[in-house]
Amino acid sequence: MIKTTKTKTYNTETATVEKKVTFGEYGDPAGYEMTMFKTPEGDYFLYTNGGEASPYPTEAIKTFTKANAKKWLEEN
Repeated sequence: MIKTTKTKTYNTETATVEKKVTFGEYGDPAGYEMTMFKTPEGDYFLYTNGGEASPYPTEAIKTFTKANAKKWLEEN
């Protein structure tokens, strides 16, 4: 997935996975996954996707500061 802001492009194909967290099993309508990525430039973003009854029913990318990414990585 690719998301472009005014100044940056976030691409799950070119970034490195820092941590992946999954809830539920494949096909579970309440299941979802969260994956923290780090770009080659050192930026962080969270990719989320899940079933229709999950907190993430559609694919999305959310940008994170380095401090917030570190906190997320420690808590998940």
